[in-house]
Amino acid sequence: MIVDKANAALDSVYGADKPETLAQAYAAWAATYDSETASLGYLLPFLITAWVARHVPAGEGPLLDAGCGTGLSGPSLKALGYGDIAGLDLSEDMLKIAGGRNAYGELKQAMLGGPLPWPDGHFRAFFSTGVFTISHAPASGLHELVRITKKGGHAIFTVRDQVFESGGFQAVFDALARAGKWRLAEESPWFRCYAIGDPEALVKTFVFNVL
Repeated sequence: MIVDKANAALDSVYGADKPETLAQAYAAWAATYDSETASLGYLLPFLITAWVARHVPAGEGPLLDAGCGTGLSGPSLKALGYGDIAGLDLSEDMLKIAGGRNAYGELKQAMLGGPLPWPDGHFRAFFSTGVFTISHAPASGLHELVRITKKGGHAIFTVRDQVFESGGFQAVFDALARAGKWRLAEESPWFRCYAIGDPEALVKTFVFNVL
């Protein structure tokens, strides 16, 4: 069954013990990622557009889809009037699929947690879903994302419940606030990221004003 395949693929990416293993897991999953995550009712790539639209006026950009995967968010944002969207992901195979969606002006292979290939204040906002989760990007990656977001811009991203405390996210939030880099604008309740599968998998969306 497609749901069983999706759950097996999730186990593979959540069990990755290093970036190279994670990249290999996504390379193996890329071709069937969209259909298999859809079978679980994966909401985040589409739901994040609501927070983007609430905080970033249509037509403003550029936006960065940080950890864009196969680019599921791009067409939805394009339909809402956002035409200047860049994407980054650690998986070349996922980026190839994203490139076929005709929604991204540029796509770059990069890993959150390391240096990012854009100058200070380049983006109007960044958004990220399903990236700050088990065995994926570290909370420290937020420092680089904030660096490449302009003052007056927004940071919009989800964090999985299982890594929020263990991954030190609150400490990074507080450090950026103390440094005068951002201020909390909105915080959702915890909610399901799969409408059909894995009812115990919860995430929270955070929106920060970049200062």
